[in-house]
Amino acid sequence: MADAGYEGAGLGIKTPTRQPANGKLLAVANRTVNRLLRGLRWQDERGYAMVTGRWKTLRHSTISPTRIGDVVAAALHLTQFEYRYLSEGR
Repeated sequence: MADAGYEGAGLGIKTPTRQPANGKLLAVANRTVNRLLRGLRWQDERGYAMVTGRWKTLRHSTISPTRIGDVVAAALHLTQFEYRYLSEGR
C-alpha cells in the first residue's frame, strides 16, 4: 500500500484513486476502495511511528536491506509486548 503520490509505482502497489481534475465525484466503488486503503494505512503508519519512536537506533541503521526486515520485526514484537504489558494494569 502507498499514498496517492506513488501512483503508477508498479504491479502490486495499491494506491488510492485520485479525485478527477474536472471536479466530479469518484464512483462509489473507488471511494470505497480509498476508504479501505486509508483504514489499513493508518495501522502501518502507527506501527512505524511506534517502532521508530521506541527504537531510535532504527532511524539511522546502516544494516543490509536483506537483514533489516528481521530486525524491524523483532523490534515490533517487543514494542507490542511492551505496550500490551503496560496497558494491562499498570
